[in-house]
Amino acid sequence: MTHAPHHHGDSHDAGQAEILDLDAEVLAAHLNEITAWLPLDPPPERIVDLGSGTGAGTFALLDRFPEAHVIAVDSSAGHLERLREKAYARGEAERVRTVQANLDQPDWPDLGTPDLVWASASMHHLAHPERVLRTVHDLLPVGGLCAVVELAGFPRFLPATAPDDRPGLEERCHAVSDHRHAEHLPHRGVDWGPMLTAAGFTVEGERLLTVHIEAAGDRVVGAYALASLHRIRHSVADALAAEDLAALDRLLDTDSPHSILRRSDLTVRTKRTVWAARRTA
Repeated sequence: MTHAPHHHGDSHDAGQAEILDLDAEVLAAHLNEITAWLPLDPPPERIVDLGSGTGAGTFALLDRFPEAHVIAVDSSAGHLERLREKAYARGEAERVRTVQANLDQPDWPDLGTPDLVWASASMHHLAHPERVLRTVHDLLPVGGLCAVVELAGFPRFLPATAPDDRPGLEERCHAVSDHRHAEHLPHRGVDWGPMLTAAGFTVEGERLLTVHIEAAGDRVVGAYALASLHRIRHSVADALAAEDLAALDRLLDTDSPHSILRRSDLTVRTKRTVWAARRTA
């Protein structure tokens, strides 16, 4: 996930990194399903992860392709530092190189000639994704693959009947959040197939993954839900009814009997779509 750079100690950067790490842990099986589906034969040796965040895709690809090396590109120095720390802890520091760059700038750093360019939850953050995809097309050799993975939006965690005093609260929060994201992230939720074709690619496959994880008592999912709703609260608080904001704050208060961490009915519900597009000429 790529975004404007922040200092490593910045609370926004750290909060986003926490969500990215939790997302990678909770949805690891689905990420592995995506990497296994990609039409890659022979396996790639040189991979570029565009908008790598803290490394969910980087490490899934390293696991899937044990001979591969990855260049992880992101605009956040803090995310890349966290990614390097993980690579070192996994004993894979020599297989990963990090590059800090703003992908919306026309002059990219030298990323070599990759066999695979992977962009997960990053393209919709870009101001000029059409230009970026043309650059990716030119970066790849003939036969090289571009994989774009995008999510439908923030995951849902609560049943529609929750909380008891304000049923449907989560959907109302998402409605406000989606409206605001539509203003400054106009490419979120678009069909990337036509854009890939316009950039010169041949789209070889598209797959929708519907995620539904029953998570009663799962501490990691509880932490993921807590961090995600904290992030949504930050963007919607001024537009919520006072009763909704109070109910949301009770869910986010870890000392409250109404805390989301005390609920036994959490699920993770989201959708992700992957496009596999090849440079054929």
